[in-house]
Amino acid sequence: MAGLPGAARARSVSPGTAPTLDGTFLCSPLGGLMGAQAVLGLLVWSLIAATTYHLHAAYGWVMFVSLFFWILTLLFFVTYLLQLQLKFYVIPWPLVLMIYNAVATVLYITAFVTCAAAVHPTSWRQWDYNRRAAASFFACVTMITYGVSTFFSFRAWKGLGSNAATSQVTDH
Repeated sequence: MAGLPGAARARSVSPGTAPTLDGTFLCSPLGGLMGAQAVLGLLVWSLIAATTYHLHAAYGWVMFVSLFFWILTLLFFVTYLLQLQLKFYVIPWPLVLMIYNAVATVLYITAFVTCAAAVHPTSWRQWDYNRRAAASFFACVTMITYGVSTFFSFRAWKGLGSNAATSQVTDH
């Protein structure tokens, strides 16, 4: 659980306590990346929603992926920000977060490729072309942030970056 904020306090929080804000989570790599994913995902789906996406089936997939993972990212962000993961200590949060980020990366790759391939510069509506091209760019950047999050989640899941003393204290 090294690398995740609140990992050292995982066993000291009782289930009956009120949720508190974890300011260190916002400064952690995973917290910063989740915040970036929320902003970038919002840009992707709002840019697609501002076009006539319903006329093209490819943009329906991009809209689904971006909106679905935007909502889930917000839920994970709030969960970690309020330290709610400490109340559900039975769930292997580092593993869940790693799998989530890996799946998001793979599906965002498909969404990015689909969005980029469906952009046609000869569109009869120039503003649709600009928004779709921008959505493709932000889908690529969002895909990269999910990939980096997968790397950090993997390191946290494996306990890399900690020593034997801290891993024994937090795991037992």
